[in-house]
Amino acid sequence: MRNDTLSNRRWRCIRARCNLSLGDAARIQRSGQKENLMRTSLETFLVVGGTGKTGRRVAQKLAARGHAVRIGSRSSSPSFDWKEQNSWTHALDGVTAVYLTYYPDLAVPGASDDVARFVKLAVERGVSRIVLLSGRGEPQVLPAEKAVRECGASFTILRAAWFSQNFSEGHLLDPLRGGELAFPAGNVAEPFLDAEDIADVAVEALTDERHNGHIYELTGPKLLTFAEAVGEIAKASGRDLRYVPVTSEEYAQALAAFMPAPEASFLTDLFRHVLDGHNSHLTDGVQRVLGRSPRDFASYAREAAATGVWNA
Repeated sequence: MRNDTLSNRRWRCIRARCNLSLGDAARIQRSGQKENLMRTSLETFLVVGGTGKTGRRVAQKLAARGHAVRIGSRSSSPSFDWKEQNSWTHALDGVTAVYLTYYPDLAVPGASDDVARFVKLAVERGVSRIVLLSGRGEPQVLPAEKAVRECGASFTILRAAWFSQNFSEGHLLDPLRGGELAFPAGNVAEPFLDAEDIADVAVEALTDERHNGHIYELTGPKLLTFAEAVGEIAKASGRDLRYVPVTSEEYAQALAAFMPAPEASFLTDLFRHVLDGHNSHLTDGVQRVLGRSPRDFASYAREAAATGVWNA
């Protein structure tokens, strides 16, 4: 009797947390989903990089489903900092699943070692599921992926194409506001991927065991050159914007004006590899997980332009 009472009390709390009406709750009970909802609603998800392009969206979508979400960032409480291992332990308290991103990029030197130490600690602290945001066609990320695959937790790895939001939330924004994007991509085509799609896929991977053990390569639905992407942004924003291809050397010199030379060199080398043409093909990862096509770049550009983000 006492266990039944506790179960009913817990169910009432979950109903309130998930904002379920009495009618919705009754339908869930009749369909046999009550115990599953009770189990998933009691999980706590840590979103490492929870203020970033994908992490912010993953956190919002998990919370909208009624899940408990903890943001892992230097500004959160408890804070999370990749360079402060003591912060990892506090961030992992009570956590059952992790969406894992690495700042500034999973390909930077030392990232794989940090990830290996983190996932080992995470499993020791009771984490049973990890979804890793990885890079598409980047050999530097493979050691970090291996650490996740072998850590003992259920895993899903998302190898993502170039984010569409890099044009509106990343390092390409300021040049576009200035009217000209100088970038070392030549005429290489890229299947730009909406961060909303990445977040939707990540949430499914975090909450549906059918994705355990899978590696998904995620792209948008269409190949575009950077000149074509800037053209879509110009059309959507009503501004006169242009793309100017530059050499890697010229781009490295420009970056060195406002960041340390080693960082500028790393970014330039990364772009040179990622944008050498080997990623110029589409995949069906988004369709396989979500059962729908990924969002196209033109739609992203229209939605972003409506916010005024590219206004000078």
